[in-house]
Amino acid sequence: MPDVFADLVGQDEAVDTLRRAAASAAAVLRAARAAAPPTGQPGDLAGEVPADQGAGMTHAWIFTGPPGSGRSVAARAFAAALQCEHGTGCGHCPGCHTTMTGTHADVRLVAPEGLSIGVGEMRALVLRAASTPSGGRWQIVIIEDADRLTEAAGNALLKAVEEPPPRTVFLLCAPSTHPDDVSVTIRSRCRVVPLRQPSPAAVAEVLVRRDGVAPDVAAWAAAAAQGHVGRARRLARDPEARKRRDAVLAVPRRLTGVGAALDAASALIEAAEAEAEASVTEADAAERAALQTALGAGGTGRGAAGAMRGAAGQLKDLEKRQKSRATRAQRDALDRALVDLAGFYRDTLTMALRAPVAPVHSDTAEMAEAGARRWDAEGALRRLEAVLECRAAIDANVKPRIAVEAMMLSLWKG
Repeated sequence: MPDVFADLVGQDEAVDTLRRAAASAAAVLRAARAAAPPTGQPGDLAGEVPADQGAGMTHAWIFTGPPGSGRSVAARAFAAALQCEHGTGCGHCPGCHTTMTGTHADVRLVAPEGLSIGVGEMRALVLRAASTPSGGRWQIVIIEDADRLTEAAGNALLKAVEEPPPRTVFLLCAPSTHPDDVSVTIRSRCRVVPLRQPSPAAVAEVLVRRDGVAPDVAAWAAAAAQGHVGRARRLARDPEARKRRDAVLAVPRRLTGVGAALDAASALIEAAEAEAEASVTEADAAERAALQTALGAGGTGRGAAGAMRGAAGQLKDLEKRQKSRATRAQRDALDRALVDLAGFYRDTLTMALRAPVAPVHSDTAEMAEAGARRWDAEGALRRLEAVLECRAAIDANVKPRIAVEAMMLSLWKG
């Protein structure tokens, strides 16, 4: 059975760093147990084993890298290695298995469903993380998308990172250590593990090995996904994902005038909205039904009707969270489309420059070559920049429709 780091694609240096840190942490625990009083309970270290003891180990980490590089995969694998009974991340002991499946009692995962992580959620998490590990090893907090922390939530986390509980480890994931992603004060108290974009060959290998994808399909999907493992897996296995990609890559042919550009923008926005709605509708309905049942919906006993009237505030809070989750899902879907479009104009640029590199989208190479002849390198570069500027604008909370319409007009005008 492969160990917990097997799916961390193309990150040999990072894996080596994490393995050494996990081995150091295991040595710290063994030394503390050996020094514990004979009257202590098995595994009882009195909660006084600082995570910063031992070479290479510390109590707070930041995993950085481009989308698809495996930030959350690295954090979860490292958490499993820390909880591993053998201290290696063997992949088959109960500590590894429960951590990787998300059921370990001492591992907390924060994956924001909305556009931000609020202070209330962070305070509750920090309070829970201060407790003694039930399994006798470490309390671990994994924060995916730490760049989505609100200022107040970041301050709450900072206090815990500045004065960490003895056996608590914080693992943060963010695109970079830029102050806009992670505050300087938090970053200064963490060890940074940089991840790189994996090569298409490395992504294809893991699709074949882990998911049983045919080698030719895996190679195509890995190149089209531009090193993003999750996106490559979707393209290889989901026909609907391939249809959405085909529609996006047809956009350059549709830009024949102002009206056509605005129509293309509307189609792109509506496709992202439909994809997002399909991804959250079932979960929204299940959450609402579960909350209504918990609040007494359908009850016939005395006070049932009054209980439901008093539950209006909780239902409103649920609707607010679900709306935020839907907004994020729409933006994620739109960003995937923009990445595909950027890949097309990147191919056009490299062909205009006659650069000896393989195309991202091999199935649209002829169209990209035609664009290279029509626009030349300068025109292709302007169009690529328009797509990247659109992504940056949406990330800065410009309304997606406005940003996409501006992009389409720029692509048409060149």
